Amino acid sequence: MKPDWLVIVLLGVSLVLLVAWVARQTSTDWGHRGLNWLDGLNRLFCRYYHGLQDVLLPLPEQGAAIVVCNHVSGLDPLLLVAASSRPLRFMIAREEYERWGLQWLFRAVGCIPVDREGRPELALREAVLALQRGEVVALFPHGGIHAVDGKPRPLKRGAVRLAEKTGARLYPARVSGMRGVGHTLLAVVLPGTSHLQTFSPIDCGDKSPDECQALLAKILNES
Repeated sequence: MKPDWLVIVLLGVSLVLLVAWVARQTSTDWGHRGLNWLDGLNRLFCRYYHGLQDVLLPLPEQGAAIVVCNHVSGLDPLLLVAASSRPLRFMIAREEYERWGLQWLFRAVGCIPVDREGRPELALREAVLALQRGEVVALFPHGGIHAVDGKPRPLKRGAVRLAEKTGARLYPARVSGMRGVGHTLLAVVLPGTSHLQTFSPIDCGDKSPDECQALLAKILNES
């Protein structure tokens, strides 16, 4: 075998081993081998580039669940995916869902576009159906990225409404520590030490909607 072919073979074997190693980083099944591989790659990215500690959202092994989190950067959803043992269906603004070059990915992972200026109730209806099928829906009740300045932020009531309609529990989480807070792409590009804090699930079935909303706000707005 000529030396140049030997190099090609060695590179090919190395690539196969690399792909296999990345795939082993996750046990989450997104229903497609390519998405599972991207999940593993994201976990490595969050762990070694962004310093995310080894933490898992306390989700049930099966059944409906609603993940809610503060929203301070574009890195936040990647951190949540890296800390989840199950696929997450994110509710995102339609203008983000239709972002050029990323729509195929948002569609593939089951993101739910929210038309905030049109009929947002359609997204709520789709999220209810997903929860009734036993899936995990994730959303950012602050409604958009905000800077961390110690001021409490009002929460939209979508998460509590979903809990009321489906009986699913809320699973709160807080992200912090990343660089580029308040920015979308900058926070993804800049390396740092990110943190994700998880909390006990909230059962809104034994609380009034206002009580549930107040408890969620207290957790997500804590500085």
